[in-house]
Amino acid sequence: MVSKELLARMYRLIYKIRTFETQCIKLYRSGAIRGYFHPYLGEEAIAVGVCEALRKQDYIVSTHRGHGHCIARGASLDKMVAEMLAKSTGYCRGMGGSMHIADVQTGNLGANGIVGGGMAMGVGSALGASIRGEDRVTAIFFSDGASNNGVFGENLNLAAIWNLPVIFVIENNQFAASTPIEKTSRDCDLYKRAAAYCVTASQVDGNDVMAVYREAEKAVKQCSAGKGPVLIECRTYRHQGHHVNDPGDYMPKEKLDYFKMQHDPLEIARKYLREKAAEEEVKAIEEEVLLEMEKAVSFAQSSPEPDLQEFLAEVAQKYN
Repeated sequence: MVSKELLARMYRLIYKIRTFETQCIKLYRSGAIRGYFHPYLGEEAIAVGVCEALRKQDYIVSTHRGHGHCIARGASLDKMVAEMLAKSTGYCRGMGGSMHIADVQTGNLGANGIVGGGMAMGVGSALGASIRGEDRVTAIFFSDGASNNGVFGENLNLAAIWNLPVIFVIENNQFAASTPIEKTSRDCDLYKRAAAYCVTASQVDGNDVMAVYREAEKAVKQCSAGKGPVLIECRTYRHQGHHVNDPGDYMPKEKLDYFKMQHDPLEIARKYLREKAAEEEVKAIEEEVLLEMEKAVSFAQSSPEPDLQEFLAEVAQKYN
């Protein structure tokens, strides 16, 4: 039996991610955010479903499209927005930006600007837990594009032969940048690849937060019992182009309309919650999130920029 508390918590997180991305796109277009910005719109249920199944001691490894993972794992919106705006109060003191947020206190080992770059980090984390005898699972988020990199097979094989407590989460949004999956994979059911390494694998509707949560919950139990690793392919669809400046003209309109209007993870989560909660409770959650986001933007805008001398000293320390 799914509790109202769990559904409310998951809906709050999905709504928070949606609100964060929407507001940050506006900030980006106003010139307040510089560099690249890869929205997680349309994929929110994956981060929330997986992270809700994880325990406090578990870890995640994120991607270049990682804001949703950070928030689902408990990141502060204040520090998130501050980092987006390159302010000293951000997670990386304003020096990392959109693609490099990490927060070890919430078990987030970090986002990564390199496609597939987080897989070895996640397997290394799981290996460390195994060596130390810790009951600690690591979930690695990566894209369908990353599954075609050599590091995918290498790390899946290492995790298999060492029986590591790691969950490989493929966020299959069906495009590697602008290239459709049909042009990069002969078989578009990517979970099948795990069979070559004798790894337990499944495919779920990545827009259905409960489907993701249930599959991730099983994976956590399996890894915790020493029977890992596990691979979960979450099928989803981005709501726009690869990044904010990409108009996404290559995305078929009919398919995009379907995922935005008929199979939106936010609406699916809202429907689940409405089965247990009154409309007033749903609205209250939304109002609280909007207020939290408003305060986060204000906090970030009023925060100081990074100190130049501190930045230069840090660069010098790394390269001396």
